[in-house]
Amino acid sequence: MKQFLSIIILFSVIGCNNKGIDNQTLDLLDTLDYYIEHEQLYRTKKEDCITNFKLQIAENKENNEQLYEIYDKLFTHYKSYIYDSAFYCAEHLLTIANEMNEDCKRNDAKIKLCFCYLSSGLFSEAFDILKNINIENCDDNLKIDFYLTKARLYYDRADYNNDYSRTSDEEIGNKTMLQALKLLPKNSMEYYASLGLKEMKSGNLEQAITAFEQLIASQNRSEHDFAIATSSLAYIHSLQNNKQKEKDFLLKAAIADIKSSTMETVALRNLAQYLYNEGDVSRAAQYIRKAFNDALFYNARHRQMEIGNILPIIEQERITMLEMQRNRMRTFFAITCSFIFLITIALIIIVRQLNKINNAKKIIQKNVDDLTKTNAHLLEANKIKEEYIGNFFNLNSEYVEKLEAFQRWVNRKVESRQYTDLQKIPKKLDTQQEREKLFKMFDKTFLNIFPNFVTEFNKLLKNDGKIVIQDGELLNNDLRIYALMRLGIKNNDKIAQFLNYSVNTIYTYKTKIKNRALDYEKFNEKLMEIKSI
Repeated sequence: MKQFLSIIILFSVIGCNNKGIDNQTLDLLDTLDYYIEHEQLYRTKKEDCITNFKLQIAENKENNEQLYEIYDKLFTHYKSYIYDSAFYCAEHLLTIANEMNEDCKRNDAKIKLCFCYLSSGLFSEAFDILKNINIENCDDNLKIDFYLTKARLYYDRADYNNDYSRTSDEEIGNKTMLQALKLLPKNSMEYYASLGLKEMKSGNLEQAITAFEQLIASQNRSEHDFAIATSSLAYIHSLQNNKQKEKDFLLKAAIADIKSSTMETVALRNLAQYLYNEGDVSRAAQYIRKAFNDALFYNARHRQMEIGNILPIIEQERITMLEMQRNRMRTFFAITCSFIFLITIALIIIVRQLNKINNAKKIIQKNVDDLTKTNAHLLEANKIKEEYIGNFFNLNSEYVEKLEAFQRWVNRKVESRQYTDLQKIPKKLDTQQEREKLFKMFDKTFLNIFPNFVTEFNKLLKNDGKIVIQDGELLNNDLRIYALMRLGIKNNDKIAQFLNYSVNTIYTYKTKIKNRALDYEKFNEKLMEIKSI
């Protein structure tokens, strides 16, 4: 019993990871695993697009205006994909802007360099560049980029330091974001993303949720926009202690990051941390390794450090868990072997007992069949006895009456001395007529017991050998021989005596009939199987 309970506990531990997970979350987990498996498809599309821009650069080496536009687009593809390449594009943009001696382009390139530094956690370098940017004479688009980059710089430094200066950095970030919001077109995706971030950092969580939901509902949003919105919503729901929504939005954000080939990913790292806290160590280890590989691919220093702080903890827990599972499996294997051994012994005993029972059943069934056959024979014999004994008494009574009448007739003739009349005795006693009467009585009695005898008997014969009963007959001599045999009289002398034939004649009749049989060897056996009523 203790071993059985151990197995139940073991399976309960193995199955606990999926306990309490609703169907939607399970579907999202399966979807994320699918996209992780097919991630290379999206990376290939990204690389093809980047390769196209590189070819355009080779074709426009002498045209700085075109080169700047191409490098600007290339930077957009690289900025969340590969940090080094994005930084390389930003430096080229600054070089081209200096060659063109255009302040707005120079400022645009510096903003992009600032973005690269803050993405890598190099906040001091980012602030140094930001101080040297003057946007007074630039268009609104450049001002928006400046304010958004500056706001994010303060937000990221606040999150990274997480000390007494956090509140001050967030306040500056919020003021800067308000400047961007004033310039952004209302109802644009960038507007909703910026508004949601500002409200979230200000602690206005419901307003932030509304803004990010409007971004998600936008028809022209990209997968990257969707990833930003869902990742932010996951963070907000974590602050509201809504664990289920936090998990689902992290899953959606991680899926969107893969579809947009975003390597500067936070969602997958946070999801791994969430699953680790939830107890799903196996998935947490899988996702944190992928997040770490993405960080290595993006090559941002502080992203690698963030994940590097979590990765060893999860991996150690996974190793410990695997060791526990291995020990459980050893225990389970030992218990299983014990059960198999016990079950094998039990099966051997059961098989032996079943064989004994089956043999006993066969003996009982044979006895039942024999008893059934015996009872059938007894019933048949009783029926034959009843029929023939009754007819025997009737026939004897007739013979006694005839003898008495004959005796009175003889006495009268003797008393009256009419000796001449006594010579008529042979005429008075017609033995042939009496024998025919006996046969009719036999035929009638037999057919009362075996009404289908003639039909069944003919079934044993070939078509050209079947017996045809003449009008006025019940049975003929052929049938009477086999009727007597069916009654159990198989002695040829007795059959011959009853039918007033010689033994040779009886033998001849039998041979003639058997030669017309369908199955010569089993003819007598089939004859005895003809049923009585």
